Amino acid sequence: MACSRLGLLRSVLSFTRSPLLPACTRVPPLLQHRCPHPDVPPPCYARHYATKKSKAKAKGQTGKVSINAALVEDIISLEEVKEDMATVLETLKDDFSRNLGIRTSAGALDHITVTTKDGKFPLNQLGQISMKSPQVTREHRENLSKLAKQFSNKAKESVRRVRTNALTHVKKVKEGVSEDTIRLIEKQVQQMADSYTADIDKQLATKTKELLG
Repeated sequence: MACSRLGLLRSVLSFTRSPLLPACTRVPPLLQHRCPHPDVPPPCYARHYATKKSKAKAKGQTGKVSINAALVEDIISLEEVKEDMATVLETLKDDFSRNLGIRTSAGALDHITVTTKDGKFPLNQLGQISMKSPQVTREHRENLSKLAKQFSNKAKESVRRVRTNALTHVKKVKEGVSEDTIRLIEKQVQQMADSYTADIDKQLATKTKELLG
């Protein structure tokens, strides 16, 4: 019995005198019940940081530009650029309304003008218009949705044309204007084009859902 206690004492002394473990190293109280000896190195805690890839992604995000139109009106009229793009969007809405109805109504022909010997008159002033309403087929709906896509693509091309014309104008008058100002104007025009392009996509999505049901 005495020998077994002496052997245990020697093992404990050799453990606590190990040069790899400082004498003051103790296990947290919550973990002592899991270890046969109190002088055991504490657990190693790791802290995970963001990767370089995620940091680079966050760094690449840039804020929107908002320029006071009055400050750059000598270079370009941003209000006119905005109005031109807004006109494109309104034209698209009008095309959707007039040409892409599931059932064509008589009111869709009100814009037609008829020339007579007494002059030009709207069609609805010359007579009463009535139309049949045949059953709408799935094929007809799909054809209308394809036409809606064509209208939206045409509208996007018009927005890009407005953007290109604006940027070309800015480059022509860049003499005497700082490069930073030019870059801000170009970014502002691009943001406007992106915004109206997104609106066109929304109009198309709404119309497609309406047509296909």
